[in-house]
Amino acid sequence: MEYRFLADTGTRVSELCLGAMHFGGPTDESTSVAILNDFVEAGGNFIDTADVYNAGESENVVGRWLKTQDRDRLVIATKVFGNTGDGPNDGGLGRKHIVSAVEASLRRLQTDYIDLYYTHIFDDTVALEQTLSTLDSLVTAGKVRYLGASNVSGWQLQKAVDISRAHGWSRYVALQPLYNLLDRETEWELIPVSLNENIGVMPWSPLRAGWLGGRFTRGMQGPPEGSRIAQAAERGNLERWENYATDHTWNLLDELHAVAAESDRTPAQVAVRWLLQSSGVTAPIIGPRTIDHHTDNLGAAGWRLETAQLERLDAASRKPLPYPYYVHQQHTRHNRR
Repeated sequence: MEYRFLADTGTRVSELCLGAMHFGGPTDESTSVAILNDFVEAGGNFIDTADVYNAGESENVVGRWLKTQDRDRLVIATKVFGNTGDGPNDGGLGRKHIVSAVEASLRRLQTDYIDLYYTHIFDDTVALEQTLSTLDSLVTAGKVRYLGASNVSGWQLQKAVDISRAHGWSRYVALQPLYNLLDRETEWELIPVSLNENIGVMPWSPLRAGWLGGRFTRGMQGPPEGSRIAQAAERGNLERWENYATDHTWNLLDELHAVAAESDRTPAQVAVRWLLQSSGVTAPIIGPRTIDHHTDNLGAAGWRLETAQLERLDAASRKPLPYPYYVHQQHTRHNRR
């Protein structure tokens, strides 16, 4: 596995990041540990979790495993925002919750420091200066090495960077957005901001909850039984069947499967590889639930899609731009790669 610099921090991370969202939940601890061990044996050093994943159990699983490893060889990321209890201040990005949350994450992860600490969602109930100054104090105290943001808009990310720069605070060096062949809206503003401000991009849901994993093909009348897409409607998730079962999706999947066959790779590997070769991307976050999923995902590393294949996937996945983005595109030459 290759390594890439995390923005301008000097820290190198593996080109694939292992997401632990399922650990301590759908994926039991023994399977989680097997996946973690295999990831490290394959050269991976970048692991992502969050305080709210499975009510903190994901951090607990990673923490127990982490005690058996050489801590300094690994880059551990977690997040803050979500409600971690039933109290009125058990969530958000105010100083009170952030300070409590980072201590709780450190205890669950059984470590003295967190390498990359993301704000999980933008919080418009708190002055951004308060959030950013609190995060800076965690870096100064040595509890956190670097800062990142997730689930933000372009203006929110840019404003946060500008405020931190003006005050001389540690700034966001990482962005974790939804980004994949079916969801390319991140390219409209977030990728340009990240490129201009030297922010590393770690896409979540590179397979869009399975849509790009190989099980979905033209002609299907509904999602496979027991799949995440089959359950999405009950949870109100955006990746549910009716939102993606469109001609655009089937045309893209036709091309994805064709490129996979040509490359002697799986559709999942091609979908993740497309991200790895996309401008601004540091490390897509693979989130395996099983060993088989994990093995398949690891196959995205160590090879490259040809330029013509990238162009075909780009063309099949591209959607008409809304205003004002199509105006900008008409007057700007921008090469994604």
